[in-house]
Amino acid sequence: MDATISVICFKSKTLANGEHPLMLRITKDRKRIMKSLGITVHPDNWDFDRNEPKNKCPNRKYIQQIIFKVKSEYQTKLLEKSAYAEEYTAATLLHETDHTPIKSETVDNFYLQTIDRLKREGTIGNAYAYQNSYNVLRNFNENKSLNFPFSQIDELFLNRFESWLRSKGNKETTMSFQMRTLRAMFNRAIKAKVVAKEKNPFVDYKVSKFRTKTPKRALCKSDTLKIIQADYSQRSRDFQLAQDVFVFSYLCGGISFVDIANLTPTNIIDGRLVYNRQKTHGAIHIPLSKQAVSIIAKYEEYCTYAGYLFPILDQRRHTTPLQKKNRIHKVCRQVNLTLKKIANELGIKMPVTTYVARHSFATVLKKSGVNIGIISEALGHQSLTTTQIYLDSFENSQIDEAMKNLL
Repeated sequence: MDATISVICFKSKTLANGEHPLMLRITKDRKRIMKSLGITVHPDNWDFDRNEPKNKCPNRKYIQQIIFKVKSEYQTKLLEKSAYAEEYTAATLLHETDHTPIKSETVDNFYLQTIDRLKREGTIGNAYAYQNSYNVLRNFNENKSLNFPFSQIDELFLNRFESWLRSKGNKETTMSFQMRTLRAMFNRAIKAKVVAKEKNPFVDYKVSKFRTKTPKRALCKSDTLKIIQADYSQRSRDFQLAQDVFVFSYLCGGISFVDIANLTPTNIIDGRLVYNRQKTHGAIHIPLSKQAVSIIAKYEEYCTYAGYLFPILDQRRHTTPLQKKNRIHKVCRQVNLTLKKIANELGIKMPVTTYVARHSFATVLKKSGVNIGIISEALGHQSLTTTQIYLDSFENSQIDEAMKNLL
């Protein structure tokens, strides 16, 4: 008896979005074997009597194309078996034909699989960026599954997506971020052979058209000194930590909050702060001023049992990349809220955040006449990688001399 080949909507498995997976079903000698096609469909959009997508089904033509491709491949194998009178079972037919993977990955599945893999690998930052991109695309698609191939993301799709983002009041920087993230995911799909590189819409659609320069967020030296010189020794722990983080960042080359959070005693070598940036992985060598050393000393007791220089992370509690990221995000938010209160108390009109310390470091040195190559105007404005390249090209003595202009 010849085998029967069919594609079914597998009602026995319901996903969180209410959809069912489409399965290849091979039946021979009353034995069945099934294989997922990597696409799903809502039961309202599937004709269970005819075993095919309904006319109203989104991406009906694409689903029909996949079904036709799969069935044709296995029907061809059946004809070969019949012509040569070969014996086979449902399992062996599936195994023999399955040597060539069927590229039927949807945007939805590829996004979710990539996000899951990045989380398991500990690349939490990228995972969050792609999760945000996925959520925004779902919203753009009226909260429906992205059950279509990457080839449908063409220049027209991107223009419609851009118009939709603008209609929601998004700024140029946000739109640039969304398009760059989608472009990165499309490149991943090309690399995974899910879509042909000739289909890449970003060849003609230029993400660089977005105006991504933001207003400078730097304090003048006098306002910066107000924060440095303020006495919060009798205030709450939140006020003390917020001030310490801001001042330490300013005095230590504009070190970012995430890098401050990850500092341990091993990052202090011969009176210098030596670390690799979390974002660019570039090596930083910064002299530690007396005031920076005194800030570290305040949390020496905490460091003895928590393992970190600042009371942000705790090696006993924050062990996974996800735990660390969530904790850093939570504390950074609280620090920034407190910094705004500090600025208000000191009569500083500009909203102050940890990132403002980074801008202020660069701007104060620039206005003091320090070599632009050392500090680089691009610090925090355009290319942080370029800034790191500039810093790496100078001797420690030159950087040390420049740092004297901060106070």
